[in-house]
Amino acid sequence: MLWKTIETDANKASELSDALDLMPMMGQLLSQRGLETMEAAEDFLRPQLSRLESPFALTNLEVAVRRIEKAVEAKEDVVVFGDYDVDGITSTVQLISLLKKLELEPRFCVPRRLEEGYGLSREAIDRIFDGKVPSLLIALDCGTNAHDAVDYLNSLGVEVIIVDHHQAKEAIPEGCTLVNPHVYDPEDSPWRDLCTAGLVFKVLHGLLKVRRDANDPRIADVRLKDYLDLVSMGTIADLVPLHGENRILSWFGLHHLRANGRPGVRALAEASGISSRQALVSSDISFKLGPRINACGRLADAALPIELLLSGEAAKCKEIASQLDAMNRERQGIERQITDQAEARVLAEFADKPGIVLFDPDWHPGVVGIVASRVSRRFNKPCVILGSEGEEAKGSGRSVHGVNLVEAFQSCSDLLGHWGGHPMAAGISLKVAHLEAFTECFVAGVGHQHPNGLPEATLDIAAWVQLSEIGEDLLHELDRLQPFGQGNPEPLLGIRGVVFDKEPVRFGAQNFRFQLDLPGSGSSKVSGVAWRMQAVPEVGERVDLVVRLAWNFWRNSRYPQLTLVDWKRSS
Repeated sequence: MLWKTIETDANKASELSDALDLMPMMGQLLSQRGLETMEAAEDFLRPQLSRLESPFALTNLEVAVRRIEKAVEAKEDVVVFGDYDVDGITSTVQLISLLKKLELEPRFCVPRRLEEGYGLSREAIDRIFDGKVPSLLIALDCGTNAHDAVDYLNSLGVEVIIVDHHQAKEAIPEGCTLVNPHVYDPEDSPWRDLCTAGLVFKVLHGLLKVRRDANDPRIADVRLKDYLDLVSMGTIADLVPLHGENRILSWFGLHHLRANGRPGVRALAEASGISSRQALVSSDISFKLGPRINACGRLADAALPIELLLSGEAAKCKEIASQLDAMNRERQGIERQITDQAEARVLAEFADKPGIVLFDPDWHPGVVGIVASRVSRRFNKPCVILGSEGEEAKGSGRSVHGVNLVEAFQSCSDLLGHWGGHPMAAGISLKVAHLEAFTECFVAGVGHQHPNGLPEATLDIAAWVQLSEIGEDLLHELDRLQPFGQGNPEPLLGIRGVVFDKEPVRFGAQNFRFQLDLPGSGSSKVSGVAWRMQAVPEVGERVDLVVRLAWNFWRNSRYPQLTLVDWKRSS
């Protein structure tokens, strides 16, 4: 793997760290994020909710709010239709919660992934209606491309509001009110990259504004900030860029998550092994809370986590959280089994090819996206993993830096059924009979983008540090950059000339624990862990490391811990 140190303007970095009284390295990290003035850096380090724009600045949002207000006043029958991932679920919980405060009893629906597929479909609509047609349906995190479903709803006399952040493949559906910044709003608008959880928060903000203007006593005790925990979960889990309004919402939302005020979140955190005294960070959502919510949508009915997050009963929340945890363990087991099979097949079938397409009728379509991510990272190739659904192969693709998955799929579109997504991730379905032709076409399409071979995988090192600098002081400053995610990556740190005096201890499959002496600190050490690493440094060998530095929580205490990302012998 190629190591590359991120270039930084040393003078600007020094000016920032001096002006803000930060460690010199922090000036580098702020500069790398395009924060070249003290004012911009202060705004980044000290987010403020007051910097959020008016919700009514979003195209069509006021129209949507007024229609929802009409439904509240007339006590109409309303259905909320959300997607089955964390973004869709937290969006649904936000809206349902406020509508209940306003004395509506909306029905909610999440599509059953294996039976009804993604998004608005006639099958899912008929199931939730069950013969009782509402006057209003609000679709969250889906619907931008649901022309047939919107036409069907209109034919039943149902008005439709869609709040979504997915890009439109073609002309938007008629007969609905669409709130989607990627369709209507300027590219430089601070709300442009909000996921649906952030957009629904804007809807709630607008609805509270108009109800306060109407002196509605039902919202006297409603605090908008109490929904921020849900917003942060949806925002971080959905991998949207954490800048602009996304940073503000996720930063404050994490602080509300830490308070564990929502019984369902508290129960889910406990089931995830998160201590009640532990400060939550973005990785807790990405690797603990989020997967347990997603596991239900992948393997069963995603209505269960909605019930969890809506409930105020501790015992019920604990029971549901336990079920979600069990589903997540089941998902992990299925995922590990498929990953092992897929990696073995890559070595046998795709070792000399620039792209990977793997299908097995026994693979569960609900977890193949995770497997595609793992396989793509290991082999540094775009990868499509497919399971079986009747006569169709259905699954997900994941890409690597420099390869546009959408372009590769576009070149094979005549072989595909439903597909869509982004350059780095996309969902796909096709007839099993077309698999061989698609595989050849996809591999050729990837090769066309890089006729001289795929670029080597690169690690972007944010800064080089001395081993003696590793510790709590540095970690406290790095914490100010949280939450990490898309657009605000966790810094990778380089350390030169490290010598292991004890052999790392293996645990599990290709995982290791180790300790390093901190120079100049007496007997102090720093602990470290390496995940899925085939080889680790030998005792006495001088090596250079690339690491992440974060807190490890254990028995109500915390200490700095390194995660080894890569290493090589010192030159």
